[in-house]
Amino acid sequence: MHRRNLLRSGVVAPAGLGLGAVTTAPASPAEPRRGPLRVHTVLYDGVEEQDFAGPVEVFGIIEPHRLKQTFVTAGGPGTVTTSSGMEIVIRAPWSPRSADVIIVPGGGYGEGSGVSEQIRLGTLPKALAAARRPGLTLAGVCTGTMLLSAAGLTGGRPCTTHHIAKKELAEAGGKVVAGRVVDDGDLVTCGGVTSGIDLALWLVERHYGPRAALLAEEVLEYERRGTVWRAA
Repeated sequence: MHRRNLLRSGVVAPAGLGLGAVTTAPASPAEPRRGPLRVHTVLYDGVEEQDFAGPVEVFGIIEPHRLKQTFVTAGGPGTVTTSSGMEIVIRAPWSPRSADVIIVPGGGYGEGSGVSEQIRLGTLPKALAAARRPGLTLAGVCTGTMLLSAAGLTGGRPCTTHHIAKKELAEAGGKVVAGRVVDDGDLVTCGGVTSGIDLALWLVERHYGPRAALLAEEVLEYERRGTVWRAA
Protein backbone atom coordinates (compact mmCIF):
# COMPACT_ATOMS: atom_id res chain seq x y z
CA MET A 1 0.00 0.00 0.00
CA HIS A 2 1.23 3.51 -0.79
CA ARG A 3 2.48 5.23 2.36
CA ARG A 4 0.09 8.15 1.89
CA ASN A 5 -2.78 5.68 1.85
CA LEU A 6 -1.40 4.20 5.05
CA LEU A 7 -1.57 7.65 6.59
CA ARG A 8 -5.09 8.37 5.41
CA SER A 9 -6.40 5.01 6.56
CA GLY A 10 -4.96 5.54 10.02
CA VAL A 11 -2.86 2.36 9.88
CA VAL A 12 0.29 4.29 10.77
CA ALA A 13 0.46 6.17 14.08
CA PRO A 14 3.46 7.28 16.13
CA ALA A 15 4.04 4.78 18.91
CA GLY A 16 3.44 5.97 22.44
CA LEU A 17 1.63 9.14 21.39
CA GLY A 18 -1.86 7.86 21.97
CA LEU A 19 -2.96 9.08 18.57
CA GLY A 20 -4.92 6.08 17.36
CA ALA A 21 -6.33 6.56 13.86
CA VAL A 22 -5.17 10.12 13.34
CA THR A 23 -6.28 12.32 10.48
CA THR A 24 -4.41 15.43 9.41
CA ALA A 25 -6.92 17.74 11.04
CA PRO A 26 -5.39 19.86 13.83
CA ALA A 27 -6.64 19.24 17.35
CA SER A 28 -7.68 22.87 17.77
CA PRO A 29 -7.17 24.96 14.62
CA ALA A 30 -6.65 28.66 15.18
CA GLU A 31 -8.45 29.58 11.96
CA PRO A 32 -10.45 26.95 10.06
CA ARG A 33 -9.35 26.94 6.44
CA ARG A 34 -11.68 27.31 3.52
CA GLY A 35 -10.37 25.06 0.79
CA PRO A 36 -6.93 23.46 0.57
CA LEU A 37 -3.65 25.09 1.54
CA ARG A 38 -2.12 26.09 -1.80
CA VAL A 39 1.63 25.50 -1.94
CA HIS A 40 3.60 26.69 -4.97
CA THR A 41 7.17 25.41 -5.34
CA VAL A 42 9.41 27.56 -7.54
CA LEU A 43 11.71 25.69 -9.91
CA TYR A 44 14.44 27.08 -12.16
CA ASP A 45 17.46 25.83 -14.10
CA GLY A 46 20.06 24.51 -11.68
CA VAL A 47 17.69 23.98 -8.75
CA GLU A 48 18.85 21.32 -6.27
CA GLU A 49 16.60 18.25 -6.24
CA GLN A 50 16.68 17.59 -2.50
CA ASP A 51 15.80 21.20 -1.73
CA PHE A 52 12.41 20.87 -3.37
CA ALA A 53 11.84 17.09 -3.18
CA GLY A 54 11.98 17.05 0.64
CA PRO A 55 9.17 19.58 1.14
CA VAL A 56 7.14 18.11 -1.74
CA GLU A 57 7.28 14.68 -0.09
CA VAL A 58 6.21 16.07 3.30
CA PHE A 59 3.32 18.10 1.90
CA GLY A 60 2.24 15.14 -0.22
CA ILE A 61 1.28 13.27 2.94
CA ILE A 62 -1.58 15.69 3.62
CA GLU A 63 -4.87 14.68 1.98
CA PRO A 64 -5.26 16.31 -1.48
CA HIS A 65 -8.50 18.02 -0.48
CA ARG A 66 -6.60 19.79 2.30
CA LEU A 67 -3.38 20.72 0.51
CA LYS A 68 -2.67 21.32 -3.16
CA GLN A 69 0.86 21.48 -4.58
CA THR A 70 1.94 23.16 -7.81
CA PHE A 71 5.31 23.59 -9.53
CA VAL A 72 5.81 27.07 -10.99
CA THR A 73 8.54 29.11 -12.67
CA ALA A 74 8.85 32.88 -12.82
CA GLY A 75 8.75 32.75 -16.61
CA GLY A 76 5.57 30.69 -16.84
CA PRO A 77 5.10 27.19 -18.29
CA GLY A 78 8.16 25.50 -19.74
CA THR A 79 10.93 23.02 -18.91
CA VAL A 80 13.60 23.42 -16.26
CA THR A 81 16.78 21.40 -15.88
CA THR A 82 17.81 20.56 -12.33
CA SER A 83 21.37 20.59 -11.00
CA SER A 84 21.81 16.90 -11.83
CA GLY A 85 20.38 17.25 -15.33
CA MET A 86 16.79 16.06 -14.84
CA GLU A 87 14.21 17.85 -16.95
CA ILE A 88 10.91 18.83 -15.33
CA VAL A 89 7.97 20.18 -17.31
CA ILE A 90 6.13 23.06 -15.64
CA ARG A 91 2.56 23.46 -16.84
CA ALA A 92 1.15 25.98 -14.37
CA PRO A 93 1.43 29.75 -14.84
CA TRP A 94 3.22 32.02 -12.38
CA SER A 95 0.31 33.04 -10.15
CA PRO A 96 1.43 34.04 -6.64
CA ARG A 97 -1.98 35.49 -5.81
CA SER A 98 -3.38 31.96 -5.97
CA ALA A 99 -0.81 30.65 -3.45
CA ASP A 100 -0.82 30.56 0.34
CA VAL A 101 2.81 29.39 0.58
CA ILE A 102 5.62 29.81 -1.94
CA ILE A 103 8.59 27.49 -1.44
CA VAL A 104 11.88 28.77 -2.90
CA PRO A 105 14.45 25.94 -3.01
CA GLY A 106 18.18 26.50 -3.38
CA GLY A 107 20.48 25.73 -6.25
CA GLY A 108 24.05 25.89 -5.01
CA TYR A 109 25.84 29.18 -4.49
CA GLY A 110 28.70 30.97 -6.16
CA GLU A 111 29.79 31.34 -9.76
CA GLY A 112 27.98 29.01 -12.13
CA SER A 113 25.33 27.94 -9.63
CA GLY A 114 21.63 28.01 -10.33
CA VAL A 115 20.96 30.55 -7.56
CA SER A 116 23.70 32.93 -8.65
CA GLU A 117 22.51 32.73 -12.25
CA GLN A 118 18.95 33.55 -11.21
CA ILE A 119 20.21 36.51 -9.19
CA ARG A 120 22.20 37.70 -12.21
CA LEU A 121 19.21 37.40 -14.53
CA GLY A 122 16.97 39.19 -12.05
CA THR A 123 13.64 37.80 -13.24
CA LEU A 124 12.95 35.49 -10.30
CA PRO A 125 13.98 37.98 -7.57
CA LYS A 126 11.74 40.63 -9.15
CA ALA A 127 8.85 38.18 -9.34
CA LEU A 128 9.31 37.21 -5.68
CA ALA A 129 9.47 40.85 -4.60
CA ALA A 130 6.22 41.57 -6.44
CA ALA A 131 4.53 38.49 -4.98
CA ARG A 132 4.66 39.63 -1.37
CA ARG A 133 1.23 40.37 0.10
CA PRO A 134 -0.75 39.80 3.30
CA GLY A 135 -1.70 36.15 3.71
CA LEU A 136 1.23 34.79 1.70
CA THR A 137 4.13 32.94 3.36
CA LEU A 138 7.44 32.94 1.52
CA ALA A 139 9.72 30.06 2.50
CA GLY A 140 13.39 29.75 1.54
CA VAL A 141 15.10 26.37 1.59
CA CYS A 142 18.91 26.32 1.80
CA THR A 143 20.35 28.94 -0.60
CA GLY A 144 16.85 29.66 -1.82
CA THR A 145 16.94 32.23 0.97
CA MET A 146 19.52 34.12 -1.11
CA LEU A 147 16.91 34.52 -3.84
CA LEU A 148 14.57 36.03 -1.26
CA SER A 149 17.46 38.23 -0.15
CA ALA A 150 18.04 39.37 -3.74
CA ALA A 151 14.34 40.22 -3.82
CA GLY A 152 14.81 42.54 -0.83
CA LEU A 153 12.67 40.35 1.45
CA THR A 154 15.16 39.45 4.20
CA GLY A 155 16.51 42.87 5.15
CA GLY A 156 16.27 43.44 8.89
CA ARG A 157 14.48 40.14 9.39
CA PRO A 158 15.49 36.93 11.21
CA CYS A 159 16.46 34.29 8.64
CA THR A 160 18.99 31.61 7.79
CA THR A 161 20.47 29.73 4.85
CA HIS A 162 23.16 27.16 4.03
CA HIS A 163 26.33 27.86 6.02
CA ILE A 164 28.30 28.77 2.88
CA ALA A 165 26.07 31.79 2.27
CA LYS A 166 25.37 33.06 5.79
CA LYS A 167 28.02 35.77 5.60
CA GLU A 168 26.56 37.17 2.38
CA LEU A 169 23.03 36.94 3.79
CA ALA A 170 24.10 39.02 6.80
CA GLU A 171 25.98 41.51 4.62
CA ALA A 172 22.77 42.01 2.62
CA GLY A 173 20.95 42.99 5.81
CA GLY A 174 19.46 39.71 7.00
CA LYS A 175 19.50 39.02 10.76
CA VAL A 176 21.04 35.55 10.58
CA VAL A 177 19.77 33.19 13.29
CA ALA A 178 21.34 29.87 14.26
CA GLY A 179 18.08 27.88 14.17
CA ARG A 180 17.68 25.08 11.64
CA VAL A 181 14.28 26.60 10.80
CA VAL A 182 13.61 30.30 11.35
CA ASP A 183 9.97 31.40 11.47
CA ASP A 184 9.38 35.14 11.19
CA GLY A 185 5.71 34.92 10.36
CA ASP A 186 5.30 35.38 6.62
CA LEU A 187 9.00 34.64 6.07
CA VAL A 188 10.20 31.13 6.95
CA THR A 189 13.73 29.99 6.09
CA CYS A 190 15.96 27.04 6.87
CA GLY A 191 19.56 25.88 6.65
CA GLY A 192 21.12 23.57 4.12
CA VAL A 193 19.64 20.83 1.93
CA THR A 194 17.86 18.30 4.21
CA SER A 195 16.57 21.07 6.48
CA GLY A 196 13.88 21.60 3.86
CA ILE A 197 12.19 18.52 5.30
CA ASP A 198 12.19 20.16 8.73
CA LEU A 199 10.83 23.41 7.28
CA ALA A 200 7.96 21.55 5.62
CA LEU A 201 7.19 19.59 8.78
CA TRP A 202 7.10 22.86 10.70
CA LEU A 203 4.68 24.38 8.18
CA VAL A 204 2.50 21.28 8.48
CA GLU A 205 2.49 21.80 12.24
CA ARG A 206 1.64 25.48 11.80
CA HIS A 207 -1.33 24.77 9.55
CA TYR A 208 -2.55 21.36 10.68
CA GLY A 209 -1.27 20.93 14.22
CA PRO A 210 1.50 18.92 15.92
CA ARG A 211 -0.27 15.58 15.60
CA ALA A 212 -0.23 15.83 11.80
CA ALA A 213 3.47 16.73 11.83
CA LEU A 214 4.31 13.84 14.16
CA LEU A 215 2.40 11.43 11.97
CA ALA A 216 4.19 12.72 8.87
CA GLU A 217 7.50 12.04 10.61
CA GLU A 218 6.38 8.48 11.28
CA VAL A 219 5.30 7.92 7.69
CA LEU A 220 8.65 9.25 6.40
CA GLU A 221 10.64 7.51 9.15
CA TYR A 222 12.34 10.83 9.77
CA GLU A 223 13.01 12.61 13.06
CA ARG A 224 13.12 16.39 13.00
CA ARG A 225 16.48 17.94 13.78
CA GLY A 226 17.67 21.19 15.26
CA THR A 227 15.70 24.13 16.59
CA VAL A 228 12.74 26.00 15.18
CA TRP A 229 13.37 29.66 16.03
CA ARG A 230 10.18 31.70 16.21
CA ALA A 231 9.78 35.46 16.35
CA ALA A 232 8.15 36.68 19.54
